[in-house]
Amino acid sequence: MLERVNNMIWGNGLVFLLLFTGVLYTFKLRFIQIRILPKIIKKSSSKIFRGKYLRTMCMSLGAAMGTGNIVGVASAIAIGGAGAVFWMWVSAFSGMATVYAENTLSMKYSDKLLKGPMAYIQKGLGSRVLAVFFAFCCILASFGMGGMAQICTMSESILSCVNVDRVILSFIIFAAVFSVISGGAQRIGKAAQVLLPLAAIVYSSICVILIFQTRNMLPAVIKSIFCEAFGIRQAFGGLCGHTVMKSLSAGIRRGVFSNEAGLGSSPLLHSSDDSASYAVCAMIEVFADTIVCCTLTAVTLLCSSEDISIRSAFAALTGEHTDTILAVIMTIFAFCTVIGWYYCGETAFVHVFPNISAKKYAFSFAFFAALGAIIKSEYIWTLSDIFNGLMAFPNILALIFLSRQVHSE
Repeated sequence: MLERVNNMIWGNGLVFLLLFTGVLYTFKLRFIQIRILPKIIKKSSSKIFRGKYLRTMCMSLGAAMGTGNIVGVASAIAIGGAGAVFWMWVSAFSGMATVYAENTLSMKYSDKLLKGPMAYIQKGLGSRVLAVFFAFCCILASFGMGGMAQICTMSESILSCVNVDRVILSFIIFAAVFSVISGGAQRIGKAAQVLLPLAAIVYSSICVILIFQTRNMLPAVIKSIFCEAFGIRQAFGGLCGHTVMKSLSAGIRRGVFSNEAGLGSSPLLHSSDDSASYAVCAMIEVFADTIVCCTLTAVTLLCSSEDISIRSAFAALTGEHTDTILAVIMTIFAFCTVIGWYYCGETAFVHVFPNISAKKYAFSFAFFAALGAIIKSEYIWTLSDIFNGLMAFPNILALIFLSRQVHSE
């Protein structure tokens, strides 16, 4: 039943809306993804960027760059073939324009009481009902994708190298998560700023080494990505249309799961500051998350793994230490995502339930996140997809109808 609901939500309609919105803003903003590059390089070298911008970016990247960059990419390839990677690239490129628009609208309409998509949905569209619906879906998504899905993958990695009872592990995770999120946005940003770069560098380095070792496979892998994306191989068998849609849907769905462009989480994370620079920073996050990290994962899997698993790919290089290394990387990626998504969920929770203490949400979030160590993974990932899709609909509608309010730099 859950899978049927998931397929209904993530049907052709939502995939089309996500692509349409990204393409709309790409042309409206005159390919800002390319034009903004000199400005990005200039900002990245400034002291201000290395201070508060970097902390917020790490928190936002932490929310996006989770286990979806590893497990999500493997899932996309397993469902849609190598062609799904191409559609993840399309999702990321168009998504860079989408997150720029999200953050621009958020800065235009946000105030101390109303932030992120709730602000531009309620004030811009004039619909409080739709804003509350978005916020409620965001709370559910924070429990699902932001909490349980990440902890589920993380706990499986930990249990592969440590013999511990799942219930005990869930208690440990609850304590760790609650201790960090109860400190607010500043503690969340500091934790992500320390943990995320280290894990990303280690993970990316291993992938680069593996790709270099199997570089003779690269031409065939790149060819398969483009051929399968458009069903060229399958055209002779009469399955071209079905194969392309399957590949496109898997790539877009997992691309959004990874970089979150169009969901509305990015403006929530950046709503703690009203600087216009965060719209540019949000674009960097999508690029780093999907174009860099997800591509490294995809190429590593296609070059080095017969069963499309990162464990078998890494084993060729790291040997008997594979489980331990993956457990550490997965734990950091997942933990950063969990604490980043908490901030999204808390902002939405305060909007829906202004008279209830946010500490109650913090306790509930940590509790549901810890349940990810116990509940079966297939249920968690399906629920996460459902909540993501529900969260995307009102945000995408607002982006389309408010497109006249967004202007290029």
